[in-house]
Amino acid sequence: MNKPLAFKLAPVSLKDVIGQSHLVGKDKILSNLVKNQKLFSMILYGKPGIGKTSIANAIVHDLEVHSRFFNATANTKKDLDIIIEEAKMYGELVLVLDEIHRLNKDKQDILLPCLESGFITLIGMTTSNPYHAINPAIRSRCQLFELQELTEEDIIKGLKKAIKHPDLDGIEIDRKSIEYIAKMSSNDLRYAYNLLEIAYYSTDDKKITIDKIQKINNKPVFFSDKNGDGHYDVLSGLQKSIRGSDIDASLHYLARLVTEGDLDSIYRRLSVIAYEDIGLANPSIGPKLEAAISAAERVGLPEARIPLGTIVSEMALSPKSNTAHVAFDAALEDIQKGNTGNLPKHIKTDAPEYLYPHNYPGAYVKQQYLPDKMKNQKYYKPKDIGYEKGLKEIYEKLEKLKEK
Repeated sequence: MNKPLAFKLAPVSLKDVIGQSHLVGKDKILSNLVKNQKLFSMILYGKPGIGKTSIANAIVHDLEVHSRFFNATANTKKDLDIIIEEAKMYGELVLVLDEIHRLNKDKQDILLPCLESGFITLIGMTTSNPYHAINPAIRSRCQLFELQELTEEDIIKGLKKAIKHPDLDGIEIDRKSIEYIAKMSSNDLRYAYNLLEIAYYSTDDKKITIDKIQKINNKPVFFSDKNGDGHYDVLSGLQKSIRGSDIDASLHYLARLVTEGDLDSIYRRLSVIAYEDIGLANPSIGPKLEAAISAAERVGLPEARIPLGTIVSEMALSPKSNTAHVAFDAALEDIQKGNTGNLPKHIKTDAPEYLYPHNYPGAYVKQQYLPDKMKNQKYYKPKDIGYEKGLKEIYEKLEKLKEK
């Protein structure tokens, strides 16, 4: 079986790498390391299909160093032992380690002394955030380099290079079809190469059109890892867009999550937003959200998008207030610091001194509720917005009554 086109198009030198100009451009750090014939252990991290493996292999090729490839999930401890013995034999070796965030403790314990002594130089690759996912002992021995997402123009540049490859002899494709593949790939160059290759071999005339591409796949690909940073980045984007009252961005990130099909994450995050970011400015949003979630659960996808799109639109346009949870967090902080004190005697169970507010005009009577040492503490700071505007008026009226 022939190797895929994406494999054949992998750059063999840093100068062939598409994108990542902040690392491999003229006089940038990785280019200068190669130029100066010096290499340090490093971790390359970023989304799939943006060049981590390509850069690692290009560095090894440009420096003409002895190297071995290791996958943290597929390869065994015995494989690593063999690589280490080989490194000792050669005196030095570059280990290109894929999915380094999945390296288990046994393998880490073997690898760490080799990095410390310097006879193994590591180039690790991961789609996870190394500050969270990688053992600090390994991380401290490496330089961390984040790869940026490729642009649509980067993908188009790669596709133009691909159509000149001998494997695609006689291919006919216009600019619009190239741009369509680039758009469908969502900045994943490997995916773009694969889609181009399938489109080429699925035709009988070697002529690629948008219609033919759509028959293969009419859904764009995007980085989705339910246990990884990309997934939580989109959830974060949804919350911050709703918090920032940007309805268009809110619907965009909701659409990405709905396309992924992870409704449970959507429900949980929207429930947090309803009380963290909207709160007392629009207390009715909580029950409305519950109704929308119930409807989405009842009808399922694809119809679930309708109640979810409606409630997210209202949440984005709703007035916002975080005063309630900020006030409660301040109260929790006091408890954690030991700022408590004894309850006033008159509000303890069955205390005869207790004044029952409902027996007084306006259901209010002045009496102390906080402990003596905390009696002047103020947690709640109301905002003059939405429903909370009315609550603020009540709060200020009560405060004046306390002062009398």
